[in-house]
Amino acid sequence: MVERLATDRGTGQDGTVAVPGVVAGSAAFDMDSGEIARARDFVRDFLAGAQRSPGGPHVSARALGAAQLVVSELATNVCKYAPGPCLLDLEVDGDMLGITMWDSGSVLPGALRADPARAGQHGLEIVLAVCQSFEVRREPVGKRVRVRISLVDGLDDDPAGSSPW
Repeated sequence: MVERLATDRGTGQDGTVAVPGVVAGSAAFDMDSGEIARARDFVRDFLAGAQRSPGGPHVSARALGAAQLVVSELATNVCKYAPGPCLLDLEVDGDMLGITMWDSGSVLPGALRADPARAGQHGLEIVLAVCQSFEVRREPVGKRVRVRISLVDGLDDDPAGSSPW
């Protein structure tokens, strides 16, 4: 079940939190029940709300799709390797979307060597391909994965700005 963060900093009806220049929202999921689709829906609804906020960013179809894909891949990994509670934090700061997912699993993810013949286990490769940054941190309980995605499109509908990959 999705629970949205409510604070006294101007929470909107859709669960977004308005701070000057920043829109943030959070949701909690029980990945034992496989709420991957609900996590993708939360991303879609959050970005729609961010666009409607005063001075909100334009969110292209590419950026929306990339954000939903990243959350889907991260949530799938939680279901496979750390089923149980999962926290999803989204934050729009200027033209960047931050996605942070916490789970209770202690094993840090790692990308496998590229192998086009391998069936499956390409999730982290996909995440790395569409994000401008990727960070994983061990926490006292579990781990936290944070990625950033450009909301601005450049030429040919690619994300504007550089990617470290």
